[in-house]
Amino acid sequence: MRTPTKIAATLAASLLLASCATTAPADAPVDVSGAEVATRVLENGDRLDEYRVGGQLRMVRITPVRGPAYYLYDRDGDGALDKDDADKLPQVYWKLFSW
Repeated sequence: MRTPTKIAATLAASLLLASCATTAPADAPVDVSGAEVATRVLENGDRLDEYRVGGQLRMVRITPVRGPAYYLYDRDGDGALDKDDADKLPQVYWKLFSW
């Protein structure tokens, strides 16, 4: 038989783990507070949201027709999206959990 203490402890541990795995554009590695958001739809139907602060591109969210949205960031503020040093490809980030 389960005791209320074990149930409460299990629930608390689950909530703590879930809160650690949650990310959102507001929790982005760049400051996008007060950003102007420009949205456009690409030829293939994907939606592209550009977040600009002071006219400078800071973050891009791409929402494909099929599949989860992914993000590109400019963490160092140089006006260019971050790229992987080895392959010179954009660093892509996905939001893993949300509720």
